[in-house]
Amino acid sequence: MAKKPLILDPTEYDLDRVVADVEEIRRYNRQRHEMEQLTAICYEDPVNCICVGYKDLTEDDFWVRGHMPGMPLMPGVIMCEAAAQVASYYALKRKLMDAEIIGYGGLEEVRFRGVVRPGDRFVIVARLLKVRRLMLACEFQCFVRNNMVCEGILKGVPLPVEELAGEEP
Repeated sequence: MAKKPLILDPTEYDLDRVVADVEEIRRYNRQRHEMEQLTAICYEDPVNCICVGYKDLTEDDFWVRGHMPGMPLMPGVIMCEAAAQVASYYALKRKLMDAEIIGYGGLEEVRFRGVVRPGDRFVIVARLLKVRRLMLACEFQCFVRNNMVCEGILKGVPLPVEELAGEEP
């Protein structure tokens, strides 16, 4: 199977140019503590609907101790969560949906192509494919040192904040 073309050439963004730090990301994404999977956003292109963010992984990340002891590997589901957080940040900031929070609606064509470890900078490139009132679709590609380690399509849906906030765990 032929490789898909890159969403964005790495020479087009600068990982040292932060356009949104953790505090700015928190204005749009509600994840906190160990579920925050973004260190910064470093590129936004509203014309082509592309956003690039990254997570600097450390030995203190919550998954390191148990996945896998002695050889920590970032779980694929956390890679997808980081991609969803980039897409959610972009969609909420741009007010692309009538939503306070965007949650998962699905994942398609996800492939894991490499390992990610503590000490890596995990870079996520996301491009919005379509937006409807009740769903958005976004393709993503994730990289470590310019090597693609994950890719796929995610779907986001608005979450019923008032209804969910009233539920007891």
